[in-house]
Amino acid sequence: MDNENAILLSDLHSDLVRKYQRHTSAVETIWQSFSPNERGKCFKAGAADGAVLRHTLDRSLGVVYKIIPELNLRDLKSDPAFLLNVPKHRATTSLFQQYCEGFNGTPGDHAMIEEVVRARRLQHTNSFKNCYTMFQGDMYATSYRLMAKESLAVFEPALRAGVCVPQSVGEFIIQRQIFTLQSLNILIDDILEQGSRTRLPKVPRKKPTDDGAAVALSKLSIQCTTKKRTLSDLVASARDNQDTLEEYLVLLSTEPVVLAHAVNIWFFSRPELIPDEKGRRLPVHTDKYISAAVLEAIHSSIQGAAIWKYIASVLELLHKAAEDRASRAILLQETSNICHLEFSCAQTLFKRHVQSATGSKWFKRTSNMYDSTGNPRVSVKGSPEDLTVSDPQLHYMLRLCQSKLTVSTAIPWITKLSELHESHPRERETLEDREADSLGRMFASELQEVESELNEIKDQLDLLDFVVPIDNLLEPGVAHEALKKLDQFTIEKSGTKMGFLYQDMIADCLSGIQSQCDEAKVKLAQGLKAEWPAAPATIPEPMTVRIEQRKHKEKTRPPHSSIYDIVTPAEPSRPQEPASLPRTFKIDESTAEIFSRLFSKSQSRGPVAWASFAEAMAKLGFSISPKYGSVYTFYPPDSMTAKKSFTVHRPHQSKIEGYRAFMVARRLRTLYGWGEETFQVKQIDGPILMNPGFN
Repeated sequence: MDNENAILLSDLHSDLVRKYQRHTSAVETIWQSFSPNERGKCFKAGAADGAVLRHTLDRSLGVVYKIIPELNLRDLKSDPAFLLNVPKHRATTSLFQQYCEGFNGTPGDHAMIEEVVRARRLQHTNSFKNCYTMFQGDMYATSYRLMAKESLAVFEPALRAGVCVPQSVGEFIIQRQIFTLQSLNILIDDILEQGSRTRLPKVPRKKPTDDGAAVALSKLSIQCTTKKRTLSDLVASARDNQDTLEEYLVLLSTEPVVLAHAVNIWFFSRPELIPDEKGRRLPVHTDKYISAAVLEAIHSSIQGAAIWKYIASVLELLHKAAEDRASRAILLQETSNICHLEFSCAQTLFKRHVQSATGSKWFKRTSNMYDSTGNPRVSVKGSPEDLTVSDPQLHYMLRLCQSKLTVSTAIPWITKLSELHESHPRERETLEDREADSLGRMFASELQEVESELNEIKDQLDLLDFVVPIDNLLEPGVAHEALKKLDQFTIEKSGTKMGFLYQDMIADCLSGIQSQCDEAKVKLAQGLKAEWPAAPATIPEPMTVRIEQRKHKEKTRPPHSSIYDIVTPAEPSRPQEPASLPRTFKIDESTAEIFSRLFSKSQSRGPVAWASFAEAMAKLGFSISPKYGSVYTFYPPDSMTAKKSFTVHRPHQSKIEGYRAFMVARRLRTLYGWGEETFQVKQIDGPILMNPGFN
């Protein structure tokens, strides 16, 4: 028995029903307002490479014209009412009704396919001997293989009634319904996106068309520091990572453009989309997985910020315990543990993006197998070394995705990848943003418990009223309401907000570490060996008890007390600028234009070339140093009172745009108090002498 198609059809039909009920008025108004060319553009936008049927007899897509001839470009462009009838019929009738009859007297899916099989000789490549497909009740679209001829008698009544057909015909009926429902779901999404007058527009991506950025960047003095890093340097670096990730969480919570971008990435990088050993994968356009993608996007951001807050806190304790031999041993071990955990998290994230993008053909998913946190198990297939000559970049990336990777074995491959990008910059531009970003991210049992707990409940989350389609998050107020419901869901299922799960974990772990250090110091003072204290043997409390304890604690918390609040995020305090620091900088016109684009509140602001941004920062007296991979740190000049450095990813296509522009502008505003009004063009006669105004 095969019922996978039945589940898929049910999901796609539910998606369409929900979209039609919620958006039908807007879709009809927008579609009828489109010109024929706009309707054609919208129809082609949702097809792979824009390939659609041009007319009912178009054979360029193979047998598609025999299965769904009505969904063709000529008819959709010429008659706006034509499309409106199709989704109405599909969304307001059951799948069985659609099987039996069409709209306005047209044949149903069964009769239509039967006629095509008879008149146009539509044949399946498989014979499906002794196989039948049922189209009734709970067995709708379920196929069976008969083991004996006598079994056919059971199906005789259904065969005579026309609700059971040979699978060779049933497969085409199922394909027709799947293709139609999937196409309509995508089309409604695209109509809403292209026709909305209220949602925040997405910032379009533009492919670089010149070499100016690379040339300008090569002229800058960017040198890696050779001095030995001190423990205080490591603390500062960890805090910088923490600040960057906390800033991103605030952006995720306050900027719908950033949230929609992140949800899209998590939705389309699901491990379930990787083919299993039988080549099976879940369909991309099934809306029921979008709610989980919202949770995962927020959870990943909170988890990353929490890990780096804990790393920075432990390093600070280590720095303060310079002369405390007993404490240092404990703190060094905990630092090693948490850094190993972060390395594992970084590899998992990197692998997720590579397996769904550049390296999609080099991974396989093992069906019904999951890792320790409940995610589907995916592994590298084949031999990466086969790509050594033909595609060295992918070779190095696949090496970084292998399961036995350690910090020591990862370093050579990251080095080789960096060297490749230095010698062949264009190679880096072939990566997707999410792959390049994940290369820059680098306590254990407690974190795994929380992650597993959230993974177990994520499929119960229903945000479909807000996130179908995903870019509905760009409509005014929708993203905020979606995050409010996510908060309510997490409290209901876990007993507290997601941020508090991690905030409390950090506090408990730091308290535990401090207790272990105190115990070790007492033993050392007594002349005893200061060993790593063994964890007390405890029986884990049942989940129901823990949830009730969290709910009780939640009631006693002051409002807005979470540092990871996603509904009312705490704004980082703006640094106080001393009176001697000018509030405006007199700079040349080209430099002023760079900062004007970054700080502009317009959604249509143009992209900023990475090299131009680096050059502008250099003109303000900043020095630039590469950290690792594509991560660079900008250090303020000595003349500036604000001494904190600024770390940022270099975009792999050398353009700061979209959500990246939000991120860079927010960091500069938080660290230095800068804004659009901070920079003014210096009007002088003759050559312009750069004076960043820090004196």
